[in-house]
Amino acid sequence: MNKKESVVASGTNGHSLDKHLGNALRHLRMENGLTIAEVSKRANVSRGMLSKIENGLTSPSLEKLEQLANALGVTLSRLFHDYDTPKSGAQYVRGGEGMEVVRRGTKSGHTYNLLAYDTGPKKLFEPFLISLDEESEVFDPFEHAGTEFIYMLEGKLEYTVGDQRYILEPGDSLTFDAEQPHRPEAKLQMPIRYLAIIYYDSLDDFNQE
Repeated sequence: MNKKESVVASGTNGHSLDKHLGNALRHLRMENGLTIAEVSKRANVSRGMLSKIENGLTSPSLEKLEQLANALGVTLSRLFHDYDTPKSGAQYVRGGEGMEVVRRGTKSGHTYNLLAYDTGPKKLFEPFLISLDEESEVFDPFEHAGTEFIYMLEGKLEYTVGDQRYILEPGDSLTFDAEQPHRPEAKLQMPIRYLAIIYYDSLDDFNQE
Protein backbone atom coordinates (compact mmCIF):
# COMPACT_ATOMS: atom_id res chain seq x y z
CA MET A 1 0.00 0.00 0.00
CA ASN A 2 1.62 3.29 -1.06
CA LYS A 3 1.58 6.56 0.82
CA LYS A 4 -1.27 8.10 -1.17
CA GLU A 5 -3.43 5.05 -0.62
CA SER A 6 -2.60 4.60 3.05
CA VAL A 7 -5.57 4.80 5.39
CA VAL A 8 -5.61 7.55 8.00
CA ALA A 9 -6.00 5.79 11.33
CA SER A 10 -4.71 7.23 14.58
CA GLY A 11 -5.01 5.60 17.96
CA THR A 12 -6.69 2.28 18.53
CA ASN A 13 -10.15 3.05 17.24
CA GLY A 14 -10.08 3.76 13.50
CA HIS A 15 -13.89 3.62 13.32
CA SER A 16 -14.15 6.40 15.92
CA LEU A 17 -11.70 8.55 13.93
CA ASP A 18 -13.66 7.94 10.70
CA LYS A 19 -16.83 9.17 12.43
CA HIS A 20 -15.03 12.20 13.83
CA LEU A 21 -13.60 13.18 10.43
CA GLY A 22 -16.96 12.69 8.74
CA ASN A 23 -18.76 14.87 11.28
CA ALA A 24 -16.06 17.55 11.04
CA LEU A 25 -16.26 17.65 7.23
CA ARG A 26 -20.07 17.77 7.23
CA HIS A 27 -20.11 20.54 9.85
CA LEU A 28 -17.59 22.66 7.91
CA ARG A 29 -19.42 22.09 4.63
CA MET A 30 -22.78 23.11 6.07
CA GLU A 31 -21.22 26.02 7.96
CA ASN A 32 -20.05 27.35 4.60
CA GLY A 33 -23.41 26.71 2.95
CA LEU A 34 -21.95 24.22 0.47
CA THR A 35 -23.57 21.15 -1.04
CA ILE A 36 -21.89 17.76 -1.37
CA ALA A 37 -21.78 18.35 -5.14
CA GLU A 38 -19.97 21.69 -4.72
CA VAL A 39 -17.36 20.33 -2.32
CA SER A 40 -16.80 17.17 -4.37
CA LYS A 41 -16.14 19.29 -7.46
CA ARG A 42 -13.73 21.61 -5.61
CA ALA A 43 -11.86 18.70 -4.02
CA ASN A 44 -11.93 16.42 -7.08
CA VAL A 45 -13.53 13.70 -4.96
CA SER A 46 -16.64 11.87 -6.17
CA ARG A 47 -19.96 12.70 -4.53
CA GLY A 48 -20.40 9.07 -3.54
CA MET A 49 -16.99 8.97 -1.86
CA LEU A 50 -17.62 12.25 -0.03
CA SER A 51 -20.98 10.99 1.21
CA LYS A 52 -19.32 7.81 2.55
CA ILE A 53 -16.58 9.84 4.26
CA GLU A 54 -19.11 12.20 5.89
CA ASN A 55 -21.06 9.21 7.19
CA GLY A 56 -17.95 7.53 8.59
CA LEU A 57 -18.33 4.56 6.25
CA THR A 58 -14.82 4.68 4.78
CA SER A 59 -11.31 5.69 5.86
CA PRO A 60 -10.07 8.54 3.66
CA SER A 61 -6.43 8.71 2.61
CA LEU A 62 -4.27 11.66 3.63
CA GLU A 63 -4.36 12.84 0.03
CA LYS A 64 -8.17 12.97 -0.01
CA LEU A 65 -8.28 14.67 3.40
CA GLU A 66 -5.86 17.32 2.14
CA GLN A 67 -8.01 17.90 -0.95
CA LEU A 68 -11.16 18.23 1.16
CA ALA A 69 -9.49 20.53 3.70
CA ASN A 70 -8.26 22.77 0.89
CA ALA A 71 -11.73 22.80 -0.69
CA LEU A 72 -13.21 23.91 2.64
CA GLY A 73 -10.46 26.48 3.26
CA VAL A 74 -9.12 24.97 6.48
CA THR A 75 -5.92 23.33 7.64
CA LEU A 76 -5.66 19.55 7.70
CA SER A 77 -5.16 19.60 11.47
CA ARG A 78 -8.47 21.47 11.90
CA LEU A 79 -10.24 18.24 10.94
CA PHE A 80 -8.67 16.51 13.97
CA HIS A 81 -9.59 19.28 16.40
CA ASP A 82 -10.87 17.84 19.70
CA TYR A 83 -10.37 14.23 18.56
CA ASP A 84 -9.53 11.80 21.38
CA THR A 85 -8.46 14.57 23.78
CA PRO A 86 -8.17 13.26 27.37
CA LYS A 87 -10.21 14.93 30.10
CA SER A 88 -6.98 16.23 31.59
CA GLY A 89 -6.56 18.39 28.47
CA ALA A 90 -3.13 16.89 27.84
CA GLN A 91 -2.20 15.12 24.63
CA TYR A 92 0.65 12.62 24.51
CA VAL A 93 2.37 11.71 21.24
CA ARG A 94 5.15 9.11 21.39
CA GLY A 95 8.41 9.74 19.58
CA GLY A 96 8.07 8.83 15.92
CA GLU A 97 4.27 8.61 16.12
CA GLY A 98 3.32 12.14 15.05
CA MET A 99 0.82 11.94 12.19
CA GLU A 100 2.49 12.43 8.81
CA VAL A 101 0.57 15.04 6.87
CA VAL A 102 0.68 16.77 3.51
CA ARG A 103 1.05 20.54 3.66
CA ARG A 104 0.57 23.06 0.91
CA GLY A 105 4.02 23.40 -0.64
CA THR A 106 5.10 19.94 0.49
CA LYS A 107 7.47 18.41 -2.05
CA SER A 108 9.48 15.23 -2.46
CA GLY A 109 11.74 14.58 0.49
CA HIS A 110 10.03 17.01 2.88
CA THR A 111 8.29 15.13 5.69
CA TYR A 112 5.86 16.86 8.05
CA ASN A 113 4.79 15.14 11.27
CA LEU A 114 1.98 16.90 13.12
CA LEU A 115 2.70 16.66 16.86
CA ALA A 116 -0.67 17.84 18.22
CA TYR A 117 -4.19 17.70 16.79
CA ASP A 118 -6.06 19.76 19.37
CA THR A 119 -4.98 23.40 19.48
CA GLY A 120 -7.10 24.30 22.50
CA PRO A 121 -9.87 26.89 22.86
CA LYS A 122 -7.67 29.99 22.95
CA LYS A 123 -4.11 29.36 21.74
CA LEU A 124 -4.34 28.22 18.14
CA PHE A 125 -1.14 26.64 16.97
CA GLU A 126 0.26 23.84 14.81
CA PRO A 127 3.50 22.11 15.88
CA PHE A 128 5.39 20.16 13.21
CA LEU A 129 8.53 18.04 13.17
CA ILE A 130 10.02 18.61 9.71
CA SER A 131 12.63 16.31 8.16
CA LEU A 132 14.54 16.95 4.94
CA ASP A 133 16.45 14.23 3.12
CA GLU A 134 19.00 14.20 0.29
CA GLU A 135 16.25 14.00 -2.32
CA SER A 136 14.36 17.02 -0.99
CA GLU A 137 13.26 19.45 -3.66
CA VAL A 138 13.64 23.19 -3.12
CA PHE A 139 10.57 25.07 -1.95
CA ASP A 140 9.29 28.11 -3.78
CA PRO A 141 8.98 30.93 -1.22
CA PHE A 142 5.60 30.77 0.52
CA GLU A 143 3.72 32.75 3.14
CA HIS A 144 0.73 32.21 5.42
CA ALA A 145 -1.04 33.78 8.38
CA GLY A 146 0.43 33.74 11.88
CA THR A 147 3.82 33.78 13.57
CA GLU A 148 6.25 30.91 12.96
CA PHE A 149 8.89 29.62 15.36
CA ILE A 150 11.64 27.28 14.17
CA TYR A 151 13.99 25.31 16.44
CA MET A 152 16.85 23.43 14.83
CA LEU A 153 17.37 19.87 16.09
CA GLU A 154 19.81 18.25 13.67
CA GLY A 155 21.94 19.18 10.66
CA LYS A 156 22.69 22.59 9.18
CA LEU A 157 20.26 24.61 7.09
CA GLU A 158 20.22 27.96 5.34
CA TYR A 159 16.76 29.48 5.81
CA THR A 160 15.40 32.58 4.08
CA VAL A 161 12.86 35.02 5.52
CA GLY A 162 12.09 38.00 3.29
CA ASP A 163 15.45 39.28 2.02
CA GLN A 164 17.44 37.85 4.95
CA ARG A 165 19.25 34.51 5.08
CA TYR A 166 20.01 32.65 8.31
CA ILE A 167 22.30 29.68 9.00
CA LEU A 168 20.57 27.34 11.44
CA GLU A 169 22.45 24.72 13.47
CA PRO A 170 21.27 22.54 16.39
CA GLY A 171 20.04 24.76 19.23
CA ASP A 172 19.40 27.77 16.97
CA SER A 173 15.92 29.24 16.72
CA LEU A 174 14.17 31.63 14.35
CA THR A 175 10.89 33.51 14.88
CA PHE A 176 9.18 35.57 12.18
CA ASP A 177 5.93 36.95 10.80
CA ALA A 178 4.84 34.09 8.53
CA GLU A 179 3.20 36.50 6.06
CA GLN A 180 6.72 37.23 4.83
CA PRO A 181 7.97 34.93 2.03
CA HIS A 182 10.08 32.19 3.64
CA ARG A 183 11.60 28.80 2.82
CA PRO A 184 14.45 26.36 3.50
CA GLU A 185 17.11 27.69 1.11
CA ALA A 186 20.05 25.27 1.16
CA LYS A 187 20.78 21.97 2.91
CA LEU A 188 24.30 22.47 4.30
CA GLN A 189 24.64 19.35 6.46
CA MET A 190 22.42 16.28 6.42
CA PRO A 191 20.29 14.86 7.92
CA ILE A 192 18.15 17.88 8.78
CA ARG A 193 15.35 17.95 11.36
CA TYR A 194 13.70 20.93 12.97
CA LEU A 195 10.57 21.92 14.86
CA ALA A 196 8.26 24.45 13.25
CA ILE A 197 5.46 25.87 15.39
CA ILE A 198 2.89 28.15 13.79
CA TYR A 199 0.88 30.39 16.12
CA TYR A 200 -2.30 31.95 14.75
CA ASP A 201 -3.49 35.28 16.13
CA SER A 202 -7.15 34.48 15.60
CA LEU A 203 -9.52 31.63 14.80
CA ASP A 204 -10.08 33.18 11.35
CA ASP A 205 -6.34 32.91 10.58
CA PHE A 206 -6.29 29.27 11.65
CA ASN A 207 -9.37 28.40 9.61
CA GLN A 208 -8.12 30.09 6.44
CA GLU A 209 -4.52 28.83 6.51
